Amino acid sequence: MSVDSDGTEEPGWDVDPEDEQGAAVVAALGRQLKTWREAAGMRVADFGARIRYGEDQVRKVESGKRIPRPEYLDRADEVLDAGGKIAAMKADLEQVRYPKKVRALAKMEAKAVEIGMYSSHNIHGLLQTEEYAAALFGMRRPAYPPDEMDRNLAARMARRSIFGRSPAPALSFVQEEVTLRRPIGGTMVLRRQLERLLEVSQLPNVEFQVMPTSLEDHAGMGGLIEVLKFVDGTAVGRSDGAFHGRPVSDPKQLRILELRYGTIRAQALTPPKSRAFIEQLLGET
Repeated sequence: MSVDSDGTEEPGWDVDPEDEQGAAVVAALGRQLKTWREAAGMRVADFGARIRYGEDQVRKVESGKRIPRPEYLDRADEVLDAGGKIAAMKADLEQVRYPKKVRALAKMEAKAVEIGMYSSHNIHGLLQTEEYAAALFGMRRPAYPPDEMDRNLAARMARRSIFGRSPAPALSFVQEEVTLRRPIGGTMVLRRQLERLLEVSQLPNVEFQVMPTSLEDHAGMGGLIEVLKFVDGTAVGRSDGAFHGRPVSDPKQLRILELRYGTIRAQALTPPKSRAFIEQLLGET
């Protein structure tokens, strides 16, 4: 949680003006919060002091310019004696408090029954620890503004809920060896990331494989590949090295991505050997 110079807390993230759906939801919520506060006969300054947020920040939330964090709504509910009605608004914000592009991806991941992913540059986002992801975002040039970095990090961590889904989707990951050796964030961050990979690789619905750097014949030289399949038989795929990197759903195009991904899996280490490889790296790190 970030804190303003006056010691009060930052309530959330700025609204993306290009995200019309998200902006409409936040504006409606802001109007409701203002109505509750005014009905309680409480001034903005007094209300802000009670929930430990600055007056300017409260005004931004109520005017729909700022997306409040869940704890903002919890405190508002308590101070305004709303009986859970304000806290219940957290469900409305859940779908809009992250960047529009990430929401679209998370929505597809939430519906997929099978996902195959090959990553060649960094450890896949679904597998990242918070420390590792924060270090990656911190390396961006030009740098993210603190608010945007915080929002992107929260969105990435929220996507990890896929591992708790029931029924669980079938997940397949292939990671380049180099992504497991590069000390993003430092040695201890890498160690905890490797431990996370071992933990996830033991889940019954997860297949995790390592692509050795020493391999001569490699079907994944075009870069990242993702294929998501849905219960109705449809699918969507994406690859850095095909179709200009855009998502595709045409069966002919999907077959190309599936062929490449299937070959990559066949060329990579088996899941048991991959786990042994990570354990070896942990011993060396």
